[in-house]
Amino acid sequence: MDAGPGLDTHGSDAVLLLETVNFAAEKHRTQRRKDPEATPYINHPIGVARILSHEAGVTDVSILQAALLHDTLEDTDTSLSELQSRFGPVVSGIVSEVSDDKSLSKAERKRLQVEHALHCSPQAKLVKLADKLYNLRDLQRVSPVGWSEQRVQEYFVWARDVVKGLRGTSPVLEQKLDQIFTQRGVHTSD
Repeated sequence: MDAGPGLDTHGSDAVLLLETVNFAAEKHRTQRRKDPEATPYINHPIGVARILSHEAGVTDVSILQAALLHDTLEDTDTSLSELQSRFGPVVSGIVSEVSDDKSLSKAERKRLQVEHALHCSPQAKLVKLADKLYNLRDLQRVSPVGWSEQRVQEYFVWARDVVKGLRGTSPVLEQKLDQIFTQRGVHTSD
């Protein structure tokens, strides 16, 4: 039976992405960003996915799904098995790669991000590059509530160190990050 014009009964990339964004929105529904406007948190993963699709030309739906879900493991009650059953091993694997272990101290999590960046899959590196780009743009726009200028600067330096291990993945995103680091006075050769 024909589903009608423009309807695909076998699923499509658009349907997958809408299901993914809906899942992420539900999981992040009570969360807010730390900016003075308390922006809905879901804007962040949507923005990361948009950077990948719009600015880096990423069309791989699994990578875009992972971008939409990238904070669900560490910031919501979502389990890895839940992601695996809903979105499959590829998407859940990328999300797992980019997720911090929240049982560790913040300093240890930050150190491990720098250390692990070099060893991530190309798909995870793309998500991490877009995530850093989104966060740095956000920090250029406004400081999070309670953050000193020194803390903001330390985030830029740490992000530069993470990005060092992600290089060779997306020249477009890396160039945009380098521009931000230069504007901020954070040298990429340090």
